[in-house]
Amino acid sequence: MQQPLGEQVDWTPARLPARAPLRGSYVLARPFLPDADAQPLYAASHPPEGDLATWTYLPDGPYESVEHLQGTLEWALSTPDAVYFALAPLPQERPLGMASYMRITPELGVIEIGHVWFGTGLQRTTAATEAIYLLLRNAFDELGYRRVEWKCNALNAASRKAAERFGFTFEGVFHKHMVVKGHNRDTAWFAITDDRWPAIRSGFEAWLARENFDAHARQTHSLGELIQRSRHAR
Repeated sequence: MQQPLGEQVDWTPARLPARAPLRGSYVLARPFLPDADAQPLYAASHPPEGDLATWTYLPDGPYESVEHLQGTLEWALSTPDAVYFALAPLPQERPLGMASYMRITPELGVIEIGHVWFGTGLQRTTAATEAIYLLLRNAFDELGYRRVEWKCNALNAASRKAAERFGFTFEGVFHKHMVVKGHNRDTAWFAITDDRWPAIRSGFEAWLARENFDAHARQTHSLGELIQRSRHAR
């Protein structure tokens, strides 16, 4: 019909993510252990140790008690719609945050990293960055996804900044996308596609390398710098 089409794709559907641990050098991302995880996750995200602002842009929380949070962790283990991970920095393995795979569509090769929060002890750490790398690497390299998405409230400046730091490309805002906790939510969409992933992966790996940190654990080169360098080298 001489109408334009996208490039032809020899496509094999991706695989569903397993509820199985992903271990790095700095962090362990693993399925919840509700009985053991509820207390440290509650402490990491509620006063006096944590910050209630953790929950401002999330659909759940803050929680009334450890037991209340434990109920949500138990639900997360059984829901068919997402795969949740506790994020536990090594070597202590005390969970200080969480993340998940959401909106999992293996037949189309699309998956989202969402419901991400880092407790105060995990924020701005090598472990936090490695956790996102492990989820990205697993989605692209092990499970065969073509596209990994990151979505957040368009007013959530910290999440938008994190998405860009991690190599996601901003794709636009869906206005009046949701109502969350009685408030309108415009949603900012970001994505990494499989053709862009190799350069981003190289940037992550260069950033995570021991030689990128000095004796005081300060980075020599930023992640954004190393991703850009890797992109230009290809």
